[in-house]
Amino acid sequence: MKKINRCFIPPKQSFFLFGPRGTGKSTYLKEEFPNALYINLLLSKERDKYEAFPDALIGEVEALGSELRVVVIDEIQKVPALLSTVHSLIEEHKNVQFILTGSSARKLKEKGVNLLAGRALLRHLHPFMASELGGHFDLEKALRIGMLPLVFQAEDPLSLLESYSALYIDEEVRKEALVRQVGQFARFLQVIAFSHGQSLNLTNIARECAVKRGTVENFLSILEDLLLSVRLPLFTHKAQRELQQHPKFYLFDAGVYRAIRTSSVRGSGLGPLDSEDEFNGASLEGLVLQHLLAWRDYTRERHHLYFWRTKAGLEVDFIVYGELGFWAIEVKNSENLAPSHVHGLLHFCEDYKEATPLLLYRGERRQSIKGVLALPVQEFLNSLQQGKVLV
Repeated sequence: MKKINRCFIPPKQSFFLFGPRGTGKSTYLKEEFPNALYINLLLSKERDKYEAFPDALIGEVEALGSELRVVVIDEIQKVPALLSTVHSLIEEHKNVQFILTGSSARKLKEKGVNLLAGRALLRHLHPFMASELGGHFDLEKALRIGMLPLVFQAEDPLSLLESYSALYIDEEVRKEALVRQVGQFARFLQVIAFSHGQSLNLTNIARECAVKRGTVENFLSILEDLLLSVRLPLFTHKAQRELQQHPKFYLFDAGVYRAIRTSSVRGSGLGPLDSEDEFNGASLEGLVLQHLLAWRDYTRERHHLYFWRTKAGLEVDFIVYGELGFWAIEVKNSENLAPSHVHGLLHFCEDYKEATPLLLYRGERRQSIKGVLALPVQEFLNSLQQGKVLV
């Protein structure tokens, strides 16, 4: 496969680039900045050096003089002490751009990422978008293995996915001593996968994991700090109905969700009590969300993502609210349309007449149902690009 052009556009000034392992941060930066001074803190030799002598970076930057334009420090959270050195270098060398990548924000939060005092922007790199892959995008494949570049381009993607969560448990959770009982966290991962696309009930999750509710909250924050999950908040702006209060939970990639979800069943695949439609519906919904998150972060205009659900049970999967527009999006894992599919959308638009309703489904043609545009989900994902309106 030829080089894939990412929708991410790097800023001109220094910036943090966060993203889960496997999203292609290092590959992208090496291609975009081939002449940069590149420091990889995943290598123990480099990590030990800068842990002991963080100011060694000052001499290296100054030795290269005016020829140096970009410094890339990969996995900056491995040596947070380097942030102070980078801060001083940014002040002294206005012509040098520093790019600091990370797959976890936890240690930087503990040490204080604000050490750079706004000198570096915060950016995120996401799994592939359908528009980046072009003709190589296949919806069925995306639902099966996800969109992680590391997995998508692997010879045996399913085997790699099976080891993905184990890699995080070993390298991020165990080695960084984030939790005392790694076995509890592994069990939590399997249980939380059943909440993908669902409202979070921490009490029920704690009961199934046989841990305290506070432990579940801590485990959730670890997942979020490792950039492996997102909690989608409720849209409450000028609410006219009584709404539920719990956020919705999603793992960051459809393939990772499938791998963790199926690992809870002995052997592989789904168990006899698992619904294929329910499973595929959650995968499809998560795939749409990860595209919306990438679109939001790659687009200059500011937008926020929500969901909407009333206590009476009316629901809309995604609300996109921002400078380019206001959309209410429902996702259905069905090739056929029914009036009930737009029930939540119509009620939402009664309360918010400014919103544009949109139904995404597995069919092949655009249709209109009760005045709502129904769009093939593959067409929607293929057309989603930074800086462009959703429809």
